[in-house]
Amino acid sequence: MRLTVTTLHLGLGAGLLAVGLMALPLAPRAQAVDAPRVVTLGGAVTEIAVALGAEDQLIARDSTSTYPASVMDLPDVGYVRALSPEGVLSVAPDLILSEQGAGPAEAIAVLEAAGVEFVTMPDDPTPQGVLDKIDAVAMALRLPAEGAALKAEVAAGLDAAQARADTVTDRQRVLFVLSLQGGRVMAGGEGSSAEGIITLAGGVNAATGFQGYKQMTDEAVIAAAPDLILMMDREGDLSITAEDVQAHPALGLTPAAEKGRIVRMNGMLLLGFGPRTPEAATALYDALYQAEG
Repeated sequence: MRLTVTTLHLGLGAGLLAVGLMALPLAPRAQAVDAPRVVTLGGAVTEIAVALGAEDQLIARDSTSTYPASVMDLPDVGYVRALSPEGVLSVAPDLILSEQGAGPAEAIAVLEAAGVEFVTMPDDPTPQGVLDKIDAVAMALRLPAEGAALKAEVAAGLDAAQARADTVTDRQRVLFVLSLQGGRVMAGGEGSSAEGIITLAGGVNAATGFQGYKQMTDEAVIAAAPDLILMMDREGDLSITAEDVQAHPALGLTPAAEKGRIVRMNGMLLLGFGPRTPEAATALYDALYQAEG
């Protein structure tokens, strides 16, 4: 059975309306032995579950779930967008908590047909989206008190980040580079999680005119004129170094490359929009403005 959580905001102090979750038991779990066996798919979902105190219920996680370090001891059922249903079902879950976009669709259909409860969390790369996600995970795990406490803590951090961003008068332009496959710049455009964190840090997304993550022409990259180039800190074939940026025929001509303003951050911290988003916003704000005094 697949459940998708949606939200309805009815003013300050309004709660989360979970469509389809009414079928879940409303009473708190009486004993730990009654706790469901949970698989989490998506780094932010896993982080929230752990922050709620439910790590002992987790029996497996996907490959993007790497924080906190203790979850690395759990079985890895694969990349959230390229799942094997057999691998997920092999750990005998009672409940699967997933970010949006898990797949492929055929794998999800097999999981649903197996009778495993599959709950998809809301995905909105904004401060409110983080809080909605916390609400949804807490509701699915039937941990309302823990959810309220975590939400209040994270909300305070998000409010502080937003207040800091609001004080910026001369906003720096930031280009998030996801990859350089074939020498083409894959960037985070409008509505992307990259734009969400750039905005929360008081910056302006330099990639405009397209939604999500797409390739930009060299001419568009040069015209974007970013003050700072932002990338994920990762290893292997997808790694992009500062030298790669400065040697690129378009990126190397940007103000960011010319001034050496190239920043790499942990991908899940930066783009996950989970409990650590206030930390990510602070780190990016510091990279944008603190160095300039």
